[in-house]
Amino acid sequence: MSKDSAAALVERSLAHVWHPCTQMKDHEWLPLVPITRGEGAWLYGPDDKRYFDAVSAWWTNLFGHRHPHIVSRLKEQLDTLDHVMLAGFTHPPVVELSERLARITPGDLSRCMYTDNGSSAVEVALKMSHHYWVNSGKPEKTRFIALSGSYHGETLGALAVSSTGLYRDAYKQLLLEPIVVRGPDCGILEPGGRPPGRSWEDHARARFKEMERALEQYADTTAAVIVEPLIQCASGMRMWPPIYLKLLSEACKRHGVHLIADEIAVGFCRTGKLFACEWADVTPDFMCLSKGLTGGTLPLAVCLTNEHIYQAFYDDYASGKAFLHSHSYTGNPITCTAALATLDILEQRDWPAHVRNLGQRLYGALSELSRHPHVADIRQQGLVVAVDLAQDGPAAKPYAAGERRGLRVYQHGLTRGALLRPLGNTVYFMPPYVTTPEEIDWLAEVAIEGIHSATAD
Repeated sequence: MSKDSAAALVERSLAHVWHPCTQMKDHEWLPLVPITRGEGAWLYGPDDKRYFDAVSAWWTNLFGHRHPHIVSRLKEQLDTLDHVMLAGFTHPPVVELSERLARITPGDLSRCMYTDNGSSAVEVALKMSHHYWVNSGKPEKTRFIALSGSYHGETLGALAVSSTGLYRDAYKQLLLEPIVVRGPDCGILEPGGRPPGRSWEDHARARFKEMERALEQYADTTAAVIVEPLIQCASGMRMWPPIYLKLLSEACKRHGVHLIADEIAVGFCRTGKLFACEWADVTPDFMCLSKGLTGGTLPLAVCLTNEHIYQAFYDDYASGKAFLHSHSYTGNPITCTAALATLDILEQRDWPAHVRNLGQRLYGALSELSRHPHVADIRQQGLVVAVDLAQDGPAAKPYAAGERRGLRVYQHGLTRGALLRPLGNTVYFMPPYVTTPEEIDWLAEVAIEGIHSATAD
């Protein structure tokens, strides 16, 4: 494909494609980047210009693009069965995937309800939690508790339990109102954030008192608490320690409230353990998984729960207790095969240790930014590293959002062949696990250059 055809591809895209999470008017001056193939951690344009995918295709890609094992398994499955409805039917890939997920997820999560995307998995968890209470004679438990800065997806139910205004405010008149509790985010840019000198654990314990009060006050009408364990990704990679999750699990059990763990972005080793809940030795009542579930190849999500909750729906049809939730492509054989191939790869080595080592190397390679006058905070959990840009770093005085300093870093990264899409003025890294130590060092170099350039005036 020629350079001219690359320009034509962009023109055709702008004529008909409404790109996600985008103010389309930006593309009057911010060029779209056409991509025609992927290989490992790299994406290639029509003219063979390449870009290192440092954000793993929106946090989905674990082992690089077109991993040969996943590709091979998909080709085999395409020769056998493309799709069959899962209502009244079953097939080998969905059975094997469910068995394997039940083995590797924490505790007694033995029942799998499949959907097409993460938002829909959250919808399942919310509906199933409330429906459980209806079936158990407590229909008044209709509310949900969420953390400030939370993000759980774009469908109306998932958006309702998200408190990130950037995504939510335009639709607030359509949404259920959650009980929002100030989260345990240990960053320092948050208004009223972690005071200087206070440890992450002490800060989380102090913040948990607010959650305890909310549960004491609202437990009788609350179905569940929903959290993103350890990292609130979309709100700027806000991070918090496992002690909060442990305290929350104990409190939910005490007050008779479900715990929903949204591990859509952080599952499958992102935090340095197979699942983030493992850091606190916690088993939630519901666990939502997607993104890395298929290694970044095809859309698939699952909500796992336990046998106790399953039995609350198990009755004669006339009882009206069945969970009548469905999607046309629920448990599609091809997407389940991609997930099975991903689990195969996860079993081949100690990926959690590898992820922790790469994350520590990246954090170390960025350490000089701790002295940068326009950097307020650098933090790391597993292979997720985030850098907050600020007008006055030492004083934690943020830039106005409209200055879009993070976008300047993104633009610089593209000139060097690195895809570093920011979250506002937070520059973050979530690269595939196949990234080499040398590529880690190079990514840090590109980002440091970009941050110097973006904050120079």
